[in-house]
Order: sequence, then C-alpha cells, then structure tokens
Amino acid sequence: MTAKTYFLTFVAAVATTTIAAAEGELNLYSSRHYDTDERLYSDFTEATGITINRIEGKADELIERMKAEGANSPADILLTVDTSRLERAKDAGVLQSIESDTLEARIPANLQDGDNQWFGFSQRARIIFYDKTDVANPPVIYMDLADPAYKGQVCHRSSTNVYSQTLLSAVIQNHGEEAAKGWAQGVVDNFARSPQGGDTDQLRGLVSGECDISISNTYYFARAIRKDVDGLPADARDNIGWVFPAQNAEGAHMNLSGGGVAANAPNKENAIVFMEYLASDQAQQYFSAGNDEYPAVPGVGLSPSVAALGMFRPDNVDLSAVAKNVPTAQKIFNEVGWE
Repeated sequence: MTAKTYFLTFVAAVATTTIAAAEGELNLYSSRHYDTDERLYSDFTEATGITINRIEGKADELIERMKAEGANSPADILLTVDTSRLERAKDAGVLQSIESDTLEARIPANLQDGDNQWFGFSQRARIIFYDKTDVANPPVIYMDLADPAYKGQVCHRSSTNVYSQTLLSAVIQNHGEEAAKGWAQGVVDNFARSPQGGDTDQLRGLVSGECDISISNTYYFARAIRKDVDGLPADARDNIGWVFPAQNAEGAHMNLSGGGVAANAPNKENAIVFMEYLASDQAQQYFSAGNDEYPAVPGVGLSPSVAALGMFRPDNVDLSAVAKNVPTAQKIFNEVGWE
C-alpha cells in the first residue's frame, strides 16, 4: 500500500460509514461486546503501533454487511462468538485461508477450521448447574437432562440461541441424529418454564426457585464469583452446585470465541499479526482474567474465578464438524416443539 492514508466509503445495509485503511491500521469487525476486550486492543497497539478501527454489531449483521460490501469491504478481521457463526462466515465467503505457523502450532486442531479460515481464541464450557437444596442427584451427563426423574425442573434458553443450537449439534455429532432427537424431546418434556432469557437468567431461575436445574456457559457463573451480578448474590450462589458433564464419556461441551481474516482484507499482514497476538500467552491470560473464559492455548494459566470452578475434561470433538450439524439441530428443535 503506497498512500499514507486513504478512505474507503461504502454503503451498508442501514448506514454509510467511512473507515481508514492504511499502513499501521487494522479494521476489526467484532460481535464480542465485552468492555474488558479494550485491554486486548490497547496492548496490541502499544506493542505493534498498529491502530485498530472497530465496527461492532451482531454477528449475522456483520456477516451480511461484509457480503454486501464485497471486494470494497474495509474489514480485515471478523471476531465473533460460537463455532456456528464462524462456520456461517466461512460459508458466506467473507473469510479467507491464511498461513501462520504460529497459529497452527498454538491453537489445537479441533479449535481451528480445516482450511485455516478461522481460529478459536477462547472457550467456555457449557455445563449443568443445579439447586443443591432441591436436587440430591444431579444429572452427570447431558443425556440425563431428558430423564423423566427431572420432569418440571429444567430451564434452558430458546432454540434460536446459538449456544442451544451448538449443544444439540454436538449431541448429534457424539450420539447420532436419532438419539439427539430423543434427547431434545425429553428435555422439552422436563422444562420448568418456556425457554427464555440469557444464560444469567437460567442461573437466576435457580435462585428464584423457578428451576432446579439449568444449563449455562461457565463464564457467566465465574463472573458472578469475581464481581457482583444482579440476581446472583453471594449467599444464593452458595446453594448452586455445578457438574462438568460426561467426564467418563465425551467430556464437557465447549463453546468457542474466535475469528478469521476477511476475504478482501486491505491490511492482511496486520490482520495475521493481530490473530497471532490473540494466541500469545499475554492475550490468552487476559481472556481468562478479563472475561472469565478458558484460553484456547493449552497450558495458559486461569484466573482465580475460572479456576474456582475446578478441573475437568473438555469434549475434544471437531467443532468445525459440529457447526455443520446446526441445520439438522434446528430441524429437530422444530419437530419436538422446543420454542
């Protein structure tokens, strides 16, 4: 790139925006909405001198925006949450394959796309929480959630939520479509209430008594350990137990946060440098300390709030394969009446 600075102007679906694209810059499209990520960006800029220009929004909106912008897109990187969205971006043609010995060496194979179009940088375990005062024998595997013994006790998010979709997609991958449908029907039969709210709301349901058993990603509960969260006071948390499921089987289901280099990245070299930085020990530790997540890189230390949940064995299923099951998962949800 020869010009010091130039401007790309494009028309998005809802607005016209001007973003700089030049040497020493990086245009980041991100659906990660965590204030703590500010430290990641500022440390990167301080270390490299590369300025980060950010566009934030919902994942599907950003993917559609990149499609609409086409070859004129200023996007260098897409960061988002959940493997299904990363795979959706790949299928939409808005990412490109890259070569990076650093990423290949540091990110486990099951946490990266087979074509090197996306890489995972942080994880959350999706586990079972329960009210210790009401549940003496909590579920120990995901399939137990369909046991009639838990009828009227289970709270879960809606079928349109990506965490729900990816969990069922993993059940399909690990147990087959027929077993997955039977499981989904059993969970619906055991609902304590209609699916609603986010993960924190599932935990609040345990406190309020609406539910005895719920499913949540670990970082929502770890965050409540680290700081005050409305509806999850410390005395109430003492009555909440948790189970890392399937420890003698496939292991605990993991959700992934990751990113890829945009198909038409004007600053491709800077984008790869940023991706490699996200795989560094410094950035990996901050994913845990700043947002209560599990690092993607093995051996990186955990923050106290995350470590407090205990050690466990994760499901090492290929998350790229899991993401391909999402359409089947949604079909099953519709068939069993999972709202």
